[in-house]
Amino acid sequence: MSEIISSKINKRSAWLWVPSLYFAEGIPYVIAMTVSVIMYKTMGVSNTALAFWTSVLYLPWVVKPLWSPFVDIISTKRNWVVITQFILGCCFIGVALVVQLPHWFVLTLTILWLVAISSATHDIAADGFYMIGLNAHKQTWFVGIRSTFYRIAMIVGQGLIVMLAGFIMSRTGLEPLNLTAEAVPSAEISEVIDESNLPEVMEYGKARIIIFPEEIKLPIFDISRPEYDSANVFIRLSAPPEENEVVVVNFGRKKGSKDINLKSAGRLEFTSDNWNTPVKVTLKVDHRLREPARAEFEATAGDAPFSWAISFGVLGVIFLLFGLYHKWMLPQGLESVKTRTRELTSGWFEVFASFFHKKEIVGGIFFLLFYRLAESQLVKMAAPFLLDSQEAGGLALTTTQVGFVYGTVGIISLTIGGILGGLIASRDGLKKWILWMALAINIPNLVYVYLAYFQPDNFLIVTICVAIEQFGYGFGFTGYMLYMLYLAEGEFKTSHYAIATAFMALGMMLPGMVSGKLQALMGYRAFFLYIMACTVPSFLMAFLVKIDPDFGKKKE
Repeated sequence: MSEIISSKINKRSAWLWVPSLYFAEGIPYVIAMTVSVIMYKTMGVSNTALAFWTSVLYLPWVVKPLWSPFVDIISTKRNWVVITQFILGCCFIGVALVVQLPHWFVLTLTILWLVAISSATHDIAADGFYMIGLNAHKQTWFVGIRSTFYRIAMIVGQGLIVMLAGFIMSRTGLEPLNLTAEAVPSAEISEVIDESNLPEVMEYGKARIIIFPEEIKLPIFDISRPEYDSANVFIRLSAPPEENEVVVVNFGRKKGSKDINLKSAGRLEFTSDNWNTPVKVTLKVDHRLREPARAEFEATAGDAPFSWAISFGVLGVIFLLFGLYHKWMLPQGLESVKTRTRELTSGWFEVFASFFHKKEIVGGIFFLLFYRLAESQLVKMAAPFLLDSQEAGGLALTTTQVGFVYGTVGIISLTIGGILGGLIASRDGLKKWILWMALAINIPNLVYVYLAYFQPDNFLIVTICVAIEQFGYGFGFTGYMLYMLYLAEGEFKTSHYAIATAFMALGMMLPGMVSGKLQALMGYRAFFLYIMACTVPSFLMAFLVKIDPDFGKKKE
């Protein structure tokens, strides 16, 4: 296949299409890999299930080299970019239409599979277009820019889109209701609440959450009365939901002493059949507590399906506009196409064979698989950790707060890290900085160990920790992207880069599939310690990988 560079390339500054192209490349990836995790978490899917099924969505990126030669041969990369962006826009609108249906989990997962397939194809075409449109030095210089905008897309997806869903969620459904719990000496407690002395509630109209009592006192543990260390509250609705509607009430500690905990489940489901049946929730005082303490619990029941429907609908419209923009803005005349059958068959084998005959390819593959071993598991559990109740080991942030952390401060810190990594590698070459980049992408994960052990109620502290982790990730991931460009050098570099990203996806998919199960078995504290142990292979691969010292440096 021949590629002809046209003079038209000079009429389109790379600044007009590289940032938007990689922003568009990042959005569907983060939707499939990260936003889906948050969506499923807010809709009650377990950590084990959401980690497994969203990790399976990596599969199209793993096997995309099987069809990358067809992208090279059939039509142009420019056409593939535009077509897949229109398909992705339609898919996002499809999620918006089915997320409120009875079988929403299977339906959304099926559409997300289409998103993953289209996104993987878009990646092949976009990366190939990038490499034929820029020379080697500009590729190196813009790698920080493209990495930054790719990550900005990820932050916008798991930041602004999630914030939008959280904003809608907080203003739909039922009004939140708070409960104050105090731990006091047992002598100060005069009445025990149980099913026998619950008041009758005969209220109709618009449904709301009812908690009885709204203030409760729990006994501080007394060794002489070891069975007397807890108290019950009862939750129900004031009116029935609509037919076939399920109202999910999430109940958990919002702030205050961590020595007052939920003993029983904090996720309750009400329907038109059980709306007026009080559900018992038990609070328990830690046996080590000796002084009076106070905590505030909150019951929330936002309309999560409606919130995600609006968010995905907005995203779908935006992506259709991206398709229109790139149809007009991407440079034309960069490539010509031949579709002879002989090239479809012989070219496919030639591309694969030449990749695996590269010098030091075994070390390169191990680098691609293990450089992000810790990140591949952390990324699946970070959002559930931030969202989970404090009793479950999480930080009990709202959906809006999770979006804000990644959508504002995260953008600034990641942008600085990504651009700094590209500039430094462009000046000194990748070889000099790869070990430092491995340190940057792994060591900041320690902030999650801190957050898991201390569970700070201070949102500013949480934001600072996320900012540190995002800066390190922006700097370290630049090295990973540069190495994939290095490994793809030579003939068939578009397809070879696709093969490199396939190994990257495999390295994310397999560990990610088991991360939810491991977290469920270990708890968040032990899980994040395990994540730090998983950084060792990354350091080893960065130390051993072979890279030309001149790769990435500006050439006269």
